[in-house]
Amino acid sequence: MYLHNFIVTDEGEWAAVQQGMNDSNGMARRYCRHSNTVKSFVENPHAFIYGKNQGEILNFVDLNAAESKTGILNIIKENPAKMFSEIQKVIMPSHHEVRASNVNLKRLGSMLDLAHDRHLQDFESLLMLEGVGPRTIQSLALVREVIHGTLTRFSDPVRFYFAHGGKDGHPFPVPIKVYDETIAILRSSVEKAKIGDTDKQLAIKNLTLAAQSMEKIFEPDPNAFDRVIAKERAESYKYGGRTVFRKSKPPKDDGQLNLF
Repeated sequence: MYLHNFIVTDEGEWAAVQQGMNDSNGMARRYCRHSNTVKSFVENPHAFIYGKNQGEILNFVDLNAAESKTGILNIIKENPAKMFSEIQKVIMPSHHEVRASNVNLKRLGSMLDLAHDRHLQDFESLLMLEGVGPRTIQSLALVREVIHGTLTRFSDPVRFYFAHGGKDGHPFPVPIKVYDETIAILRSSVEKAKIGDTDKQLAIKNLTLAAQSMEKIFEPDPNAFDRVIAKERAESYKYGGRTVFRKSKPPKDDGQLNLF
């Protein structure tokens, strides 16, 4: 619900108070404008905004939103046929669970094989990531690809679930310890790069390149996908696994499961 109040003087000055209210809880936010301070209606037009602080909000009239507005304008100017074609590429399947048909098993399998197999020992000197566990290696490889990957690598975005799982437990609970370690390693690489030490960034880059190199010759077992998820869920408690519902607990049978 929106309400508007305007006051206009004989000299042509004006003031406006616009109120937006959440119908479900009655919370309101008021936007105040004054003619003396408004230089543009699309760039910081408000003299004051009043309302209960509920964290960050989407504000396209903020000066810092210039890049976002430019991006929207570029999308509007784009050929509709091309935009429709691109949008179709990012439509997610209607089912909630992650299925083997949703991912490129060759890509996912080669990355998991690099992270978890004995080959990792052969790559340690190359990657300069000694002491980093295989589960974190798996996450780093996927996160690095999200940051720097080319468009052709995003044809199966569901694959990136295997970096840190999902808060609803699909395909497996979020491994909090791995999540934190991944962030720490990436933060360290950025901080070191600021002073000219790019070894850590190069190591993470080489990790992804190594996985992509293995991908060329890798032949996945199409029946291994469910085993990978089962293994992640069974070992989730080791990495502080959590969902919005509960913490992960050790399974009754803590048997080892093979990957790809």
